[in-house]
Amino acid sequence: MSLAALVAARETGKARPEHMVALARDAVARRDGEIKAFCHVAAEPEISAEGPLAGVAIGVKDIFDTFDMPTTYGSRAYTGHRPMTDAAIVALARRRGGTILGKTVTTEFAYFDPGPTVNPHNTAHTPGGSSSGSAAAVAAGMVPAAIGTQTGGSIVRPASFCGVAGYKPSFRLLPTTGMKHFSPSLDTVGLFAATISDVALFAHLLTGRPLNPEPVDITSTRIGIYFCGELETANAEMQGALERAAEAATAAGFRLVAINEPEENARARAAHATLQNFEAGMSCGPDLALFEEQLSDKLKLVLRDGLATPPSVYDDARRAAKRGRGATRRLFDEVDVLLTPSAPGAAPAGLSFTGDPRFNKLWTLMGTPTVNIPFFKDKSGLPLGIQAVGRFGQDLRLLSVARALEQAFAA
Repeated sequence: MSLAALVAARETGKARPEHMVALARDAVARRDGEIKAFCHVAAEPEISAEGPLAGVAIGVKDIFDTFDMPTTYGSRAYTGHRPMTDAAIVALARRRGGTILGKTVTTEFAYFDPGPTVNPHNTAHTPGGSSSGSAAAVAAGMVPAAIGTQTGGSIVRPASFCGVAGYKPSFRLLPTTGMKHFSPSLDTVGLFAATISDVALFAHLLTGRPLNPEPVDITSTRIGIYFCGELETANAEMQGALERAAEAATAAGFRLVAINEPEENARARAAHATLQNFEAGMSCGPDLALFEEQLSDKLKLVLRDGLATPPSVYDDARRAAKRGRGATRRLFDEVDVLLTPSAPGAAPAGLSFTGDPRFNKLWTLMGTPTVNIPFFKDKSGLPLGIQAVGRFGQDLRLLSVARALEQAFAA
């Protein structure tokens, strides 16, 4: 579903909010038995006739509290849990007129233990994680917009695997109050929609911020191809997709620059796991103490690792992150946007592994805005996403350039 097309139909009187929501409810009824993107669907969702998101059916990752639906954080330990209030991002969506259609599947505590969701492009493949259900629900045409989170690569990677636009804003642009935190200095609320135009419109209507893409002066826009130490680990088809993206950008008139990864950024990427795991031990250690028998082995392992990490090691990781942020700021003196793979390749086969976030976690740690540009496919037809990265706080600029690149790829 195109959010932009639905909103345009509403604005011209061709679609009423109740009809827009009914369209999504029908799609969920027809498709979710196979895709399993939702863990709970509202029996009688509230439909507003007012507000910029009126009639927009939204899937919300089950890592966010909802007062009127169960919130399990993807864990058996929280079966039947009913919070008293909404998470801030859910409340914001309701105030703007959006309809919370249901809760989408998350990996347990938004870590790596997967749920039942499958990839709509090939149900034998993972949709990615941890925002599995949100990405798959949009890709399967069940909802025009969905909300997720990213701590390592949990917006951009599933967006890449499912062939949709996934936007991770600058850190703290969207509120995290009322979500189950894993690593508070990394946890970032993000959004899914079909295309760059759609996800930018969703961000604009949701926040009231000027995030709808603007025209770009292509000839003065500098695009950096980011040559990090991980690039050679991407498979041949993903490397080929990045090369085709660079060729299309050049043909469209963008100025391309080769950017070698600063050593500070390589060290920051290596520090991500230490920082994440230490904070996970602090945030979710109480769950381990109370519900150990109900948590997955993967989750218990990382929480124990975090609890065993000395504070001095965590502080070293924080210092590495700070130095990386300084190097990243200097990078954006040379370019406007960086391009990298969104993932090492297409969605892996099987449902036990949600994919590797190696191309995403640095930018989560840096707090910079990123977005998956969906266009390319591998030989089997599975999506291959290109990740665009912008300067911290320049989300509108990133989304505007990403839309222009998406158009260039399709030319």
